[in-house]
Amino acid sequence: MASSSDRAVPGAPCWVSLLTHDLTAAQDFYGPVMGWTFRSGRLGENFTVALADGKPVAGIGNVARTMGVAVSWTSYFAVEDADVVASRIRERGGTVAVGPLAVGHGRAALAADSAGAVFGFWEGETLREWRVGREAAPAWLELRTRDAFAAAMFYGEVFEWATGRPDRCEVRYEDDAVMVRSAGHTVACLRGGAVEAAPDPRIRPRWHVYFCVDDVEKAVETALAAGGTVAAEPGQSQVGREATLRDPQGGLFTVTTSGADITPDPS
Repeated sequence: MASSSDRAVPGAPCWVSLLTHDLTAAQDFYGPVMGWTFRSGRLGENFTVALADGKPVAGIGNVARTMGVAVSWTSYFAVEDADVVASRIRERGGTVAVGPLAVGHGRAALAADSAGAVFGFWEGETLREWRVGREAAPAWLELRTRDAFAAAMFYGEVFEWATGRPDRCEVRYEDDAVMVRSAGHTVACLRGGAVEAAPDPRIRPRWHVYFCVDDVEKAVETALAAGGTVAAEPGQSQVGREATLRDPQGGLFTVTTSGADITPDPS
């Protein structure tokens, strides 16, 4: 986690991080593709913070190989008590793979929901300016899973969504998706089906990260030149131009011209 200055709404996304096998290679890819620069974080030489126009965007950790996990982007959610959340996850058929562990000025954990989608949660201070769909933060976070309603029940109980409390996230059903909102602002979407294709029960559920770019085609061209691949060709969705890419180590993400408070097209 990057340096901190505030506390996020409990249950709301508060950070994204790439678990990678090669920190230098990841920087060499995301630097030109996304226009990011990098600085050292507080967690040692195996971690760095990506910056866009000097503002923190995401973390990159050279830990995937040692943890025995695939290279992937992970979404983190703010919590008030990491131990309580860990217990809720286990009680509802999920797993807690790592932590909660003391990290910097807080505590972090990696878990998987009852369908197998990996996510993280964080107890502690967060970046005041980091909000999904605003400035340097990701444009969109989307869970693709086999049963969006079952997922909404799982995360709703774990993170206390839809409790009616003013300090918690709201949940709405819109356009065949479950939309998660905080203070009237869309922060995540839960949708049935795979990221790259139509709904397919054989595809492992995952949290998927969308990043805003000025020019999707240019980002794709730069990604290919840097050794990445295209998982979904550039196309027009309901809300903007987008394309799904894989970095050279397999990390999957989408570049888009759209912002938040809009529903990504499922195709």
